[in-house]
Amino acid sequence: MSYAPPDPFGWIDDEAGRRAAAGLVRSLRPRPAEPDLLDLASNDYLGLTRHPEVTAAAAEAALRWGAGATGSRLVTGSTTLHAELEDALAAFCGFEAALVFSSGYAANLAALTALGAPGGLIVSDAGNHASIVDGCRLSRAATAVVPHADPDAVRKALDGHTGRALAVTDSVFSVDGDAAPLAGLAAACRESGAVLLVDDAHGLGVLGEGGRGALAAAGLAGAPDTVATLTLSKSLGSQGGAVLGPARVITHLVNTARTFIFDTGLAPAAAGAALGALRLLRREPERAGRAREAAAALYGGLTAAGLTAVRPDAAVVSVRAPSAEDAVRWAADCRTAGVAVGCFRPPSVPDGVSRLRLTARADLTDRQITAAVSTLVSAAPPRA
Repeated sequence: MSYAPPDPFGWIDDEAGRRAAAGLVRSLRPRPAEPDLLDLASNDYLGLTRHPEVTAAAAEAALRWGAGATGSRLVTGSTTLHAELEDALAAFCGFEAALVFSSGYAANLAALTALGAPGGLIVSDAGNHASIVDGCRLSRAATAVVPHADPDAVRKALDGHTGRALAVTDSVFSVDGDAAPLAGLAAACRESGAVLLVDDAHGLGVLGEGGRGALAAAGLAGAPDTVATLTLSKSLGSQGGAVLGPARVITHLVNTARTFIFDTGLAPAAAGAALGALRLLRREPERAGRAREAAAALYGGLTAAGLTAVRPDAAVVSVRAPSAEDAVRWAADCRTAGVAVGCFRPPSVPDGVSRLRLTARADLTDRQITAAVSTLVSAAPPRA
């Protein structure tokens, strides 16, 4: 009688079955080079990823510096282009210094692991992005997860802690599009001498004067006890991330942040594109306000039709669905009708409520907004 060894990946089939039963199967859907749908799913808030100036800046950088960075930032991966981008980001957002990473995810991991430590304390909002959650885990600091957008809860968590401490929050939360109470959080941190770390991924380019971000809008940009992270892949239409803060913090990250020291540097084309987008945004600051206006118009149209949506504080419009299965079907029906929308389901949503997530863009026309609202309302499941 022959012996059949157990299947080492049999457990994957079991988990796949459970995901399918719960309506939580995810799959890749490659998009064509030329858009064939009205895009309300991407994070291209300012409509810059295809802007001729931005793509030309990317192409010029690739032709001059090469297709890749060729190594980590501390070996061969730093160019004068990276330094120019860091100076431009710091100046635009109002901080003393900046450090560019290969992604916003890597930037959050760097900030949290370099500023947190065993024996320290990180206070994290319950609605924070997965990159923040992972950064807290990797920091080896004690982590207190507090109720969403609650400065008093942060104050209580920090009270009595005598070692290194920081509170971390998204500036605009990616699930519902609501803004964090940054002034209240900063006050809570200052009472105990804690650092405030803010991920401004969804605020840069949309909030603040000319899109300078949520920290600028709150009067916290450049504060000596405040650090920001951000992504270049949303409003700036490129790819990559950055940490901004006091110069000594940035120097500390250069020497200690593993996602900086051991990761290949940001590709020159991405750095060039981000610089091109920053130059354009300086020249056309009205794009920030237009993105917010488009979000307000989407929200107004959807709620007027009886759908349940969260009032947007920036460019994200969140529309609740009755179930994960309904959310998937609703998004698919919208796609069939020519509108691409995001579909958020557990475990991506911390509260377990499935949603469609719409991205308002500065280049959306009034006619496109009206058409999008009509499509979502027509395709909506009962009690959406």
